[in-house]
Amino acid sequence: MTIARLTDAEVATLLAEVPGWTLRADGKAIIRTFTFADFNAAFGFMTRVALYADKADHHPEWFNVYNRVEMTLTTHDADGLSARDAAMARAIETYL
Repeated sequence: MTIARLTDAEVATLLAEVPGWTLRADGKAIIRTFTFADFNAAFGFMTRVALYADKADHHPEWFNVYNRVEMTLTTHDADGLSARDAAMARAIETYL
């Protein structure tokens, strides 16, 4: 199954809807760093995102150290951003 890549206009619209996310230098992903009060808060956030990601069958790339979570969203099958990344970013914003 081919997954359609977002157009430049769709990416611009997405970035306007999810403040804090930025386009990665290669244009194929969006990235964001989240900072929480402590490790427990960061891990709780990651757990909520993980449950959503599993249901959506679309998983973020992420890195966690203590109270910081660095996240990258991209769709490898689209070789860039897709509607799945847009939905994931919007959902993540509801877990903050």
